[in-house]
Amino acid sequence: MPFVTTKDKTEIFYKDLGNPSGKPVVFSHGWPLNSDKWENPRLPRHCPRPSRRGHGRSSQPWGGNDMDTYSDDLLAVFEHLDIKDAMLVGHSTGGGKVIHFLGRHGTSRVSKAVIVGAIPPVMVLKDSNPLGLPMSVFDGFRSAMIADRAQFFLDVPTGTFFGYNLPGAKSSQGLIQSWWQQGMMCSFKSAYDCISVFSETDMTEDLKRIDIPVLILHGELDQIVPIKASALEGIKLLQKGTLKVYPGGAHALPNTAVDEVNEDLLAFLKS
Repeated sequence: MPFVTTKDKTEIFYKDLGNPSGKPVVFSHGWPLNSDKWENPRLPRHCPRPSRRGHGRSSQPWGGNDMDTYSDDLLAVFEHLDIKDAMLVGHSTGGGKVIHFLGRHGTSRVSKAVIVGAIPPVMVLKDSNPLGLPMSVFDGFRSAMIADRAQFFLDVPTGTFFGYNLPGAKSSQGLIQSWWQQGMMCSFKSAYDCISVFSETDMTEDLKRIDIPVLILHGELDQIVPIKASALEGIKLLQKGTLKVYPGGAHALPNTAVDEVNEDLLAFLKS
């Protein structure tokens, strides 16, 4: 299987799919999932999909569970595959990694980016982020993981992640089981540490630095990453940002609005 070895000897697994001669589109997944998350995009392009350290088939080191290291790991994949002129796409925490990657490493290898239901600028409530979620929400995640990770990783996709708790929603047992399977593949340490990463990492300055076009796709009824403190704030900070709100949309747009997300990705790629 294809792996990239990082400077600290962590092995990052990646799927290398699509047309190798096409413009590359690199996908970044959310917590606590892996590259299998991005099975739905139908793009006639070269589409590498790495799994974050500690997630999926990547190795499970004790350390490095922070946004700086996640971004450095992604750079290692770019360098290994010699990826240039790419469109970088991230969902949820993966969208945060996209933004921090561009803020930390620049845009020399990336020509445009898309973030979907993504965490930037920052999720947690604080003086500079009055619209954020209180720390008690994320402490609840940690407590639930410690008490019974397997059950918690059923509760999340059964309810708020896919929006199956919303009126009129039609649930998919297959998606629920897939989410659970991917989550349980993640090391406990990595999944636990990543809660702090996705809730507390402040990407305000990263957003300001980005000088390429960025498309933000966000669900109006996203219960995991509420739109008011994320997309509606992030769009104000981007130099070349475009925001599309999906009416009634939940957090997992790449799964619950497959055709529309594919159309938006392809249109932005061609623009």
